[in-house]
Amino acid sequence: MYPFGKGFSRYVPFLLLLIPLGLYLIFYFGPSMMTVIYSFTDVKNIPGSSMKFVGLDNYYDLFFAGNSGERWRSILNTLIFMFVVTIVQNGVALFVAVLINQRLRGDYFYRAVFFLPVVLGVAVVALIWGMMFDPLSGPVNMLYDWLFGYKDMFFSSFTHAFGYIIFVQIWMYMGYSMLIFLAGLQSVPKDLYEAGYIDGTTKWQSFRHITFPLIAPSFTVNMLLSIIGAMSTFDIILATTDGRFNTRTMAYDVYKETFRGSLEMGLPSALSVVQFLIILAFVVVAVKQMRKREVEQ
Repeated sequence: MYPFGKGFSRYVPFLLLLIPLGLYLIFYFGPSMMTVIYSFTDVKNIPGSSMKFVGLDNYYDLFFAGNSGERWRSILNTLIFMFVVTIVQNGVALFVAVLINQRLRGDYFYRAVFFLPVVLGVAVVALIWGMMFDPLSGPVNMLYDWLFGYKDMFFSSFTHAFGYIIFVQIWMYMGYSMLIFLAGLQSVPKDLYEAGYIDGTTKWQSFRHITFPLIAPSFTVNMLLSIIGAMSTFDIILATTDGRFNTRTMAYDVYKETFRGSLEMGLPSALSVVQFLIILAFVVVAVKQMRKREVEQ
């Protein structure tokens, strides 16, 4: 009954897996290991330059030398960005998914509308909201002025720019989380709702004791994707503020130090390792808590 036959044919699946495994080792695992190695050296972005082992000097310089205050600020911004995006994006996505799951007229149209920002691309999204938030002639500023008699600088504001970037991030990727929740909602057996209706449960009780426990795997997936995506985001910051006005994050610092900073590659490599460890810590804790909740429910 083995689908690939006997003899040498049994090894065909393993041979086919060698191609993606080789690509993974060359383009993912290999560069990741080299990044860890570079973080302990003084390697420069110059072909043929020498490389010397410097131990933990790059990590020390990262947090305690030079512009270390900006590093700590970028770490704080990253954590704020991650927490707000993860909570708000998943909360809004779940609310929208529950509404669409009610078999509203034109529900497929609403799915397309909410998912559209995901496929637009960062450059297009930044251009759209750059025009919407234009301090001089943007429609949002006109609305602010008409309703509240107030005007804002939006992406040029030291106090509000980071909040607007968080809003754009949530607006762009909320549709992706919504589809995952919607898939989970549509897999819930309808007879459970009917049984709950016979027992006299309210809509809130039905959601709390039937819907939410059964879509726990979808919630886990969305939480992990939101955490990893938020802590790795730099493109929307690059396209809107270019890191100005207190909007720098760890991912943006890695990009800036690597491609637009000095020729030193050890420091951005060390920052990449620190970023990976922080993401790993949050992902491990989140997975543990989510899996524990799934088992309990």
